[in-house]
Amino acid sequence: MSTVNKTAHPFDKGRLEALLSRRFFYAPAFEIYGGVAGLYDYGPSGSSLQANIIAEWRKHFIIEEGMLELDTTVITPASVFETSGHVARFADWMVKDVKTGDVIRADHLVKNVLEGRLAGDKEARGQAAAPVKEDEKDKKKKKKMAKGAAVQLADDVVKSYEVTLAQLDNFSGPELGELCRKFDIRNPDTDNEVTEPQEFNLMFASSIGPTGQHPGYLRPETAQGHFLNFSRLLDYNNGRIPFASAQIGRSFRNEISPRAGLLRVREFTMAEIEHFVDPEDKSHPRFKEIREVVLVLLDRHVQASGNTTTIKMSIGEAVEKGIIANETLAYFMARIYLFLLKIGINPDRLRFRQHMANEMAHYATDCWDAEVHNSTGWTECIGCADRAAYDLTVHSAKTGHPLVVREALKQPIITEKEMPEFNKKVLGKTFKQDAGLIQKHVESLDEKALLKLKDELAKGSTSITIDGKTFEISPELLRVERRTFKQSVREYTPNVIEPSFGLGRILYMLLEHTYWSREQDVERGVLSLPPVVAPTKVLIVPLSAKEEFDPLVREVSSKLRRSGVFSRVDDSNTSIGKRYARNDELGTPYGVTIDFASVQNRTMTLRERDTMDQRIGSIDEVIATVTDLVEGNIDWAEACRRLPAYDGVQAID
Repeated sequence: MSTVNKTAHPFDKGRLEALLSRRFFYAPAFEIYGGVAGLYDYGPSGSSLQANIIAEWRKHFIIEEGMLELDTTVITPASVFETSGHVARFADWMVKDVKTGDVIRADHLVKNVLEGRLAGDKEARGQAAAPVKEDEKDKKKKKKMAKGAAVQLADDVVKSYEVTLAQLDNFSGPELGELCRKFDIRNPDTDNEVTEPQEFNLMFASSIGPTGQHPGYLRPETAQGHFLNFSRLLDYNNGRIPFASAQIGRSFRNEISPRAGLLRVREFTMAEIEHFVDPEDKSHPRFKEIREVVLVLLDRHVQASGNTTTIKMSIGEAVEKGIIANETLAYFMARIYLFLLKIGINPDRLRFRQHMANEMAHYATDCWDAEVHNSTGWTECIGCADRAAYDLTVHSAKTGHPLVVREALKQPIITEKEMPEFNKKVLGKTFKQDAGLIQKHVESLDEKALLKLKDELAKGSTSITIDGKTFEISPELLRVERRTFKQSVREYTPNVIEPSFGLGRILYMLLEHTYWSREQDVERGVLSLPPVVAPTKVLIVPLSAKEEFDPLVREVSSKLRRSGVFSRVDDSNTSIGKRYARNDELGTPYGVTIDFASVQNRTMTLRERDTMDQRIGSIDEVIATVTDLVEGNIDWAEACRRLPAYDGVQAID
């Protein structure tokens, strides 16, 4: 079996982007009209890749975890997002160029300029890697970003920049403005100063109805649909907690300056899970299955100290040490990690970063982002948050609909407590409009205060003071007696653990992580997509366009289809090498070649994309082998044991 050197050439983002455009994985939407920033259309390969990622996501989470799947509306009444806090808080900080009015997201501006200056410092110190060939446009843009490029900075300035970048996600808007002044950060495109940061709400406003009488928004996340349907979901699950609901759908965010391809877009597909759990018991029944999974962690305390040093730790140890808040949150972090590895993300370029205090969403008590390293740095692809009981509580308070769990207790709880009993007829006649005030005040007293009142009434009349007014209370008006209560049902608002996936970002990371160039030819790009997500699993390549090949091509296609293996036929008149090279760019993991010996001997060759190794066997043997490969039952080493190597020559009469 051949070995492959995938690192013979450094990663070249320009070549990857050219491949993705040429093979129409995705492209700017409305391109012939000039396009709109942050909006993209997926072509055949990109659509299939996303569909396969989603299919694997559904298997890995919805099916394996027994989740309840939802599909809720995109357009949402404004009142829902007013209640959830999105209207007030779902915002980013933006600055404007004082002369041109260009809008830039404040934290991105600080990050890009400081990183550019640090890169220039390294270059000046002779620490930068050998420069990659760039066109003049890219060079100029990078030079602008790194104001004072290739200039050595003082050691204390370097340290200050590094500490600032480590803490960047924790800064408020005014603090970002202070950083711009402190470090003289300007618009890198114009070198003009920028304004003080202003908040910008990221939701797209809309209206419902012909006259627009019902204001609404396009949803920025799918989560609210889960919470509003909680009572129905709980009933569907026979009133039992814990359970999880899941949804895959479109979301919309009016990004300030979307300039990073699929990494920052205005319309995207999300996959979100809301796992409802008892607030007093956040253990997970399957935790022991994943407790030995080791993750790379960057906790909030390390970041707050101005550092970005990560640690490797098992999930079990992280929970025991209190680094991750609870078992259920940790369980989903491990499952996220295993999913990303399964679809082809490089584990050496994956970490989990904990949100810092100021960065935490208004609803969260703990949150970790799965961040993936790429050509732009570390990018969040998945958030995993403990939302506590925030959402269900606020929606219940707003609507009056109780979003709670009522749980029958195995052992009833017997309690005794002091209870006030009023003679309401005498109370009303004596105090008239103040009667209700007195009753409410006494009923709000705690056990200790009620016992004191009871003792005083046992000795005769007593007085109580409410809002500066004093009222004489006699034993005829009020008695305080000890009562026994039997509680058979516990009522509580569940907490929510939420893993939230940005599928477009995951798709792009996968493309970067799996792209490489052949050692012998840098122009021959390959996408080493795992079979589970590859758009096409098998390429069928007939060596000739002669009619005698047609029945065999139809037979092979039909048998692969019946085996559940998606295949395509490439019967173009280009050379077989060019046909395979074209499909290596599309990430197709396997190819079968039908030649003249196939017609005569019913044999067929099987080619593996990365190694370009070829094996030979009968048509049925090859189909059985490639089916097992695609389904993950065997690897290529096992396929090589099953099928002999093809030496390039077949005997034919």
